[in-house]
Amino acid sequence: MTDRHLLATFDYEEDLLAATDEVRHQGYRIVDAYTPYAVHGLDRAMGLRPSRLTWVCFLCGLTGALVALWFQHWTAATSWPLDVGGKPWNSLPSDVPVTFEMMVLLAGFGSVFALLGVSRLYPGKHARTPSIRVTNDQFVLVLDEAGSDFNLPSLVKLLEKHHVQNIEERLSADQASCCE
Repeated sequence: MTDRHLLATFDYEEDLLAATDEVRHQGYRIVDAYTPYAVHGLDRAMGLRPSRLTWVCFLCGLTGALVALWFQHWTAATSWPLDVGGKPWNSLPSDVPVTFEMMVLLAGFGSVFALLGVSRLYPGKHARTPSIRVTNDQFVLVLDEAGSDFNLPSLVKLLEKHHVQNIEERLSADQASCCE
């Protein structure tokens, strides 16, 4: 199936943010936005849901802390109890540093692997950007032209109000390859 996409190019992030917000409120479907750096507020302007990565980080950190506490208690009090200076075998304060380090380690690795998995990033994957300048100084908004309510002349007027530099239509075989 062939999809038609409209690519609007901007020179400034403020123009991209304002255009994205207005285009979404007008009911047009936003496929993606390409920027050379992270733009604060773009996710809200695009109407994206909040990320669940924080929950993944929290659960991985909690798992790391619980496993570290269990393992330290098991080794010090159950498997190989040693009496060192009359201290108790299951002393929680002595377990805090290792527990903290395991919590941070598993939270970090879990977050990175979850991000790579959800983003479908893997070694050797080629980047698909609408233009080589996107990685340098351009901001591109990709809109889906599907639907009977898509009105190109009114959309062009709306984008020109936000200082669009270039508007281009592209055909693609699927969404993932819209910007080869």
